Amino acid sequence: MQILQDKKIVLGITGGIAAYKTPELVRRLKDHGADVRVVMTEGAKAFITPLTLQAVSGNHVSDSLLDSQAELAMGHIELAKWADLIIIAPATADIIARITAGMANDLLSTLCLATSAPIAIAPAMNQQMWHAKATQANISTLKQWGFHIWGPGAGEQACGDVGLGRMLDVNELVTLSSDFFADKYLQDQHWVITAGPTREAIDPVRYISNHSSGKMGYAIAHAALRAGAQVTLISGPVNIAAPAGCELIQVTSAEQMHQQALAYVSQATTFVACAAVADYRVANIADEKIKKDNEHMQISLIKNHDIVADVAKSAHKPFIVGFAAETQNVEHYARGKLMRKNLDLIAANDVAKAGQGFNSDDNALTLYSAIDKIEIPLANKQIVAKQLVSLINQHYVAKNTEK
Repeated sequence: MQILQDKKIVLGITGGIAAYKTPELVRRLKDHGADVRVVMTEGAKAFITPLTLQAVSGNHVSDSLLDSQAELAMGHIELAKWADLIIIAPATADIIARITAGMANDLLSTLCLATSAPIAIAPAMNQQMWHAKATQANISTLKQWGFHIWGPGAGEQACGDVGLGRMLDVNELVTLSSDFFADKYLQDQHWVITAGPTREAIDPVRYISNHSSGKMGYAIAHAALRAGAQVTLISGPVNIAAPAGCELIQVTSAEQMHQQALAYVSQATTFVACAAVADYRVANIADEKIKKDNEHMQISLIKNHDIVADVAKSAHKPFIVGFAAETQNVEHYARGKLMRKNLDLIAANDVAKAGQGFNSDDNALTLYSAIDKIEIPLANKQIVAKQLVSLINQHYVAKNTEK
């Protein structure tokens, strides 16, 4: 059965250019089993017609607080009670401000005041408007009140600017809608996850790194969020977007990742060390670009801190999951790291095999504890991550039950 099957969703559409995406959003929500009713502001009708939304939703579109026929049955109150979830997409700076101010001068803002249903806001505006102090203060207030803020995304905007402010893509909004209703078995947990590679500078233009794409760590962050966890993602340089809803801490070097990991460990119930951290860094980083004056050059390296081992030594030791990317004797090296670093679990993969691991969309893992060995077969990293998060939680619950 689909997660959105028979869920009642009110989609509020406001006057932004991204309104043109909403028919597709309605179609996709319905494809997943949801019953969708649309509420439009006057501004929204400048970009998309009520007739279009009525055709794709299969329901009457509400667009006026003063519709005498609808209000004979107290239409706005009926909608407020009917909804399992209200999504406002696109949500302009104007509607965000009016909701924050408690205004009720149109149907959508009145609905937000009259409902006890959860409300998700998908911001869509110019990047300068998004960064304006007033908008950020309003968003902060809505978060404190329990509103869900989905986005915005970054990229090129209709006005030609580039930056944060784009409404999330339809696929992302549908995924977030499904995630909202998913089983929240990690509801009371805070996961701190490291992901991606680190870069160790040689000079201002060169660095030492590895082939990690960050896809596995980001997939774990998404799966943990979907299961209800609070997620802090400490990420090295990657070319993928962080899952909406997580706290993203961007770092470059292993030293920076080490500092952030130790700063957040006291808040964590679970720490997942998925990042491919450089074992060594350059002892003396050149201030200027090194010229090719010699046939040979020697670079002196010094060992980096072992992040996951230092987390395991912290006064507040969370449940710790390590990763082992190996090319030979996988089980031997993985179990050695598990014991030597005092981990609770370690997820190992053979990166020598084609089509899995670094820079691939697929992966296969073997999860080891002191007594268990569990295989997660080759699949898309999103699927692998979902299975891994569930298995980690089972071991986390078992350990805490024993205490």
